[in-house]
Amino acid sequence: MPKQGYHHGNLKEALVNGCLSLIEQKGPTGFTLSEAARVAGVTPAAVYRHFEGREDLIAEAALQGYRTFGDLMEYAYNGGKPSALEAFYATGRAYLAFANKYPGHYIAMFESGISIQRTPDLNDAATRAMGVLETAAAELSQHIPAEKRPPPQMFSAHVWAMSHGIVELFARGSPGTKSPFPPEDLLESAIGVYLRGLGLIAPDT
Repeated sequence: MPKQGYHHGNLKEALVNGCLSLIEQKGPTGFTLSEAARVAGVTPAAVYRHFEGREDLIAEAALQGYRTFGDLMEYAYNGGKPSALEAFYATGRAYLAFANKYPGHYIAMFESGISIQRTPDLNDAATRAMGVLETAAAELSQHIPAEKRPPPQMFSAHVWAMSHGIVELFARGSPGTKSPFPPEDLLESAIGVYLRGLGLIAPDT
């Protein structure tokens, strides 16, 4: 495989890109640091200028993923305003769109076993990204009587779980789990059922 050129200063990015390519091909535990170096077109020794090991490299990929994810979630949320309902739906759609467009980052973030507590930067990026969904849930839940209102953290966790489950089962090409419906339609209908149960949309909507 021909070596990829890089200039001083973007070695780190070349290594992350190599890591993402390998994650998509082999999973987060299916490659070595030396393989990541080879894909990036550098010597294995060069990797240690930035990363102590494979987990550090994957953590950097996850960090970049959470930052991009947060940007997309915020864009979706703001694009759905002023309707609290549409803003909430938009964040769910953004979750699926991110998983589809950035599969390597998604795996690094959610399937690599890397804790978001690994570094302060990673924790901040993850908290900010998932906080957008919680904000959307908190805004929408204001339309529920206080005595029936679930905590925003629970509300957003339910939708996160639905989004994640649909990605894992139907949007990633898992063997034997092909759905006759597009993942986006599955999520939208699932959120609709959930919101009807909370009385946020009419039964016939």
